[in-house]
Amino acid sequence: MNFQSFAEQHGLIIKSLTQDKWVRVPTRDHPHKLNGSYKLVGDAGWVINFATMEGHAMWRSDKPQAIDYDKIRRQAQEDEKKRAQARKKASGKAAWIMKNATKQTHEYLISKGFPQEKGWVWNNLLVVPMRVGGSLVGCQLITPEGDKKFLTGQQTKGATAEFDNKGVKILCEGYATALSIRRAMKAMRQRYKIVVCFSANNILESAKEPCYVVADNDPTGLSVAQRTGQPYWVSDIKGEDFNDFEIRTGAQYAGESLMNVLSSGFLSKDRAA
Repeated sequence: MNFQSFAEQHGLIIKSLTQDKWVRVPTRDHPHKLNGSYKLVGDAGWVINFATMEGHAMWRSDKPQAIDYDKIRRQAQEDEKKRAQARKKASGKAAWIMKNATKQTHEYLISKGFPQEKGWVWNNLLVVPMRVGGSLVGCQLITPEGDKKFLTGQQTKGATAEFDNKGVKILCEGYATALSIRRAMKAMRQRYKIVVCFSANNILESAKEPCYVVADNDPTGLSVAQRTGQPYWVSDIKGEDFNDFEIRTGAQYAGESLMNVLSSGFLSKDRAA
């Protein structure tokens, strides 16, 4: 099997191959985003689909030829050094953006059913800070039309944003979904700790302790929710996420639907005053 076929098996869409550097590419599950990455070094290569894979998969040529493993090892060390530098630069830029952002309404929030909600806005972009262990590592930038991107080189694995009301832990993928979960939980007078994971793969990272998952009703969302082994909520309509569901049915009904999943006994002590 050649490298391109190997990459395609993992969901990557590669139109032309580039050697000796990491390249971001679309994936079959997210064809309009650069949600995959690959690197090809001679007779070896690595691929990752950030939505479906927890780590890189390695390819080696099946043709009988010498492989310079020392070169591959040196290249990997150099790559890690560059990634560390890029992460440091991205965290610094995120801090600068947050310092210069102001709280205000935003067209994206309005389009998602939150006309009064104020978020951090910089340069007409909605800014969602992303943290690992409490430290700012980057941010998600959302245009008024809903296009999303991260800062170049920032750490995304394990990076989250939280709405912490000292209650039950609920994981979801997107920011607007989190706002709808918060509104539904408030309608049910329940406390919450909502964790925005930004990707399905990060849901797996964050679901290693007891929690609940609110999944998008698409193949990736369902697969990841099931793989967590945690109780999960999903809409009965394909392609719908909790934000779509809550806007369509109202916060009260959406809250009741969510409470059917959040049925563990410890919820009772977290009831809001």
